[in-house]
Amino acid sequence: MHDRKIRAFMSTLMLATALAAGAVHAAEPAPPTVALSDRPWMDASLAPEARAELLLRQMSVAEKKTLVFGYFGSPFKERNYTPPAGIRMGSAGFVPGIDRLGIPPQWLTDAGLGVATQRDSTEPMRERTSLPAGIATAATWNPALARQGGVMIGREARLSGFNVMLAGSLNLVREPRNGRNFEYGGEDPLLAGVIVGAQIAGIQSNNIISTIKHFALNAQETGRFVLSANIDEAASRMSDLLAFEIAMDRSDPGSVMCAYNRYEGHYACESDFLLNQVLKRDWGYKGYVMSDWGAVHSTAKAANAGLDQESGYVFDKEPYFGPELLGAALADGSVPMERLDDMNRRILHALFANGVFDHPVNVEDHRIDYAAHAAITRADAEEGIVLLRNKDGLLPLDAGARRIAIIGGHADKGVMAGGGSSTVFGPGGNPVPGLGPQHFPGPVVFHANPPLDAIRARNGSAAVRFDPGSDPAAAAALAADSDIAIIFANQWTGEAMDFPLTLPDGQDAVIEAVAKANPRTIVVLQTGGPVFMPWLDRVGAVMEAWYPGTAGGEAIARVLFGEVDASGRLPVTFPKSLDQLPRPKLDGEDLPQDTPFDVDYHEGAAIGYKWFDKKGLTPLFPFGHGLSYTSFAYKDLTAVQGDDGTLTLSGTVTNTGQRAGKAVPQLYVGPRDGGWEAPKRLAGWQKLDLAPGASAQFSVPVDPRLLAMYDTAGRQWVVTPGRYRVWLGASATDLPLTADVVLKGASLPASKAQ
Repeated sequence: MHDRKIRAFMSTLMLATALAAGAVHAAEPAPPTVALSDRPWMDASLAPEARAELLLRQMSVAEKKTLVFGYFGSPFKERNYTPPAGIRMGSAGFVPGIDRLGIPPQWLTDAGLGVATQRDSTEPMRERTSLPAGIATAATWNPALARQGGVMIGREARLSGFNVMLAGSLNLVREPRNGRNFEYGGEDPLLAGVIVGAQIAGIQSNNIISTIKHFALNAQETGRFVLSANIDEAASRMSDLLAFEIAMDRSDPGSVMCAYNRYEGHYACESDFLLNQVLKRDWGYKGYVMSDWGAVHSTAKAANAGLDQESGYVFDKEPYFGPELLGAALADGSVPMERLDDMNRRILHALFANGVFDHPVNVEDHRIDYAAHAAITRADAEEGIVLLRNKDGLLPLDAGARRIAIIGGHADKGVMAGGGSSTVFGPGGNPVPGLGPQHFPGPVVFHANPPLDAIRARNGSAAVRFDPGSDPAAAAALAADSDIAIIFANQWTGEAMDFPLTLPDGQDAVIEAVAKANPRTIVVLQTGGPVFMPWLDRVGAVMEAWYPGTAGGEAIARVLFGEVDASGRLPVTFPKSLDQLPRPKLDGEDLPQDTPFDVDYHEGAAIGYKWFDKKGLTPLFPFGHGLSYTSFAYKDLTAVQGDDGTLTLSGTVTNTGQRAGKAVPQLYVGPRDGGWEAPKRLAGWQKLDLAPGASAQFSVPVDPRLLAMYDTAGRQWVVTPGRYRVWLGASATDLPLTADVVLKGASLPASKAQ
């Protein structure tokens, strides 16, 4: 969200908060008090649209200005900023309520992993449950689990006194070096849209609002305030925008957060194309658009382009939607009063539709059930852990059977978290203080759930020894004197920065030394995305644990010892080298700070595995890859198009191994004669829990947009008639079954109003 770099180029605020608000409110007589008995908008039996309209008619101009202007919820020493009364200290934002009309304040918290605390808070950090990284939840390929996690963090937000959660991070992984990839849902629009949509729906089940963000093409952190993301409209509609559309179809988030970057030359929060045409007209969105913190650059242009609420104004150069500037724009007609009404109508609609009016929040954090919530985040972490390599069945481990060396990664203290606005401080605080940048997006935070303790609990304390991994020779000596060595290799990533795809701090050398001393070496990666593995062929097993949340140490141990199956599957492609990427050199990395530049997404909709397919490249690990402790066989692939035009794909999967496990049969589709951005697209999947020898049938209806190309001139999705191929298997490159189907042509309007 908001980083410290923005402060270097922001000008001094025009007005102090209290003075700005007071000056404008004084110009308008105080409206009369409305009795509780005379508030028809509080009738919960009415539709949100009707309630919003009834309330809007009673609002004064000053009150309408109040709802479109948000304050930062924490002190900001560099700007001499003190937040207004009524905030939740250490929070992301605050919009005052209007007592006269019963409009509740909006208390905003970061973010999609749990209730975060801003670093500038003068009070102790809130200690809350953290889900694993968003990319880890995507790696579960389990929408039900994603929804359950959303329900959990939404409940903690509610009990912490927040009714707006800045969750729903969805930007596709176009750039694997992006420091925020750990927050997102991977590289495929269907997988990301389904998983993130499920989480948003879970959050909003608590009668609070979730955002979806960052709209759109916020795909790298380098130059994120100045770059222009340039892409063909059709390609955008079939990739990044499709991910948002799918997620919104499944969750109807109360708010959409527009991004920092420019989109085709226009700031995303000033993009008429993104906000008015795509979001509000084509998709029929009824909620409101809030800005990211520091993403507003104008009053009239932003308001008329579709921005409904300025958030955390202290990060913007000026309070663009503050009473003075907005009042001037209303007075000269550059912002019509009808537009201010629409801004308020949308905010009120979201508050009514999500139960914020009818179910007010209070600070009741004593009611948080941390034990129950730990079980939820642990289950998410377990299913998101991806077993990448397992030579000769080295895993799972037998409890108490071997002397184990645990090396590196601060595994004796806890598990790593990603950096920036999404960081949650877990129960027990940060057990490894002082690491990384001490300014935003740092410091590096760990969760106090040590893998070492969890492994010792299963293997016997005397048989498990720890080495910090700072000296390759010492680590190798311990490994040589052990039956098995487990190395925890970490790469911290965070907001406002991009990162190389190499492990830092000489960890590759430690892994090489340990693997040479003991080939029965297991590497547990805690990273925010793909990394290179020059030692891959010399280690016995590799597990990608991502940032596994506040119960991550226990989750890692449970997978290592086979108490649960290794059932995660990659939501991103792991490249072998930079020259396999569409842009081997990161755009803007050598430019002076704040120098505008363009990023031309010439790959269009061919992101990740689609790019690798199109170019005939072999990745280090493909999208969808993940090993299990058992084996699965697929059969009976069928593809049938019904009378209504729906393509349904079916098949059977059998657990052919000796252990229970979770299969993730993946279905892909593509035209036999080509014509798409890549040979195939993910069309669907299911996650199935199977006992040894058990079989399960599955059937997946295919979203028609996944069979179509977007026609910009006609503003519609077009399915070309002809022969298509369908694939079934375990990853984007492991697809043993194929079938052909002849599809009828069809068109689907882009606008839901048509």
